[in-house]
Amino acid sequence: MFKKLNDKDRKRLKRKIHIRKNLSGTAERPRMTVSRSNCNLSVQVIDDVAAKTIAAVSTYEKDFSSLKPNTETAKKIGEEIGRRLKEKKVTTVVFDRNGYLYHGVVKAIADGARSTGIDF
Repeated sequence: MFKKLNDKDRKRLKRKIHIRKNLSGTAERPRMTVSRSNCNLSVQVIDDVAAKTIAAVSTYEKDFSSLKPNTETAKKIGEEIGRRLKEKKVTTVVFDRNGYLYHGVVKAIADGARSTGIDF
């Protein structure tokens, strides 16, 4: 599983596995996971018990497709996921940074969601 990955990806995957064995989302407190690449950002809010995605936002969407994956865009995406969760009456989530360091874009997404009133 780890053989074809470079060292940076291998370390991230090990961090991700270590984090995910303790994190799980429920209907009352779903898991908000962040994915990032050089070109795109995406956030999903997942109920792991029912295996359902409650809400998702990404730069693949038409509204955000012209934006670059930087901290300003990440803050906007965090605010948008917060708005979508408020519509679904979800106020608390478990934040899954997906093995990425809590820095830069990942932190901006978290801060944007917190600014709309989502607790984690």
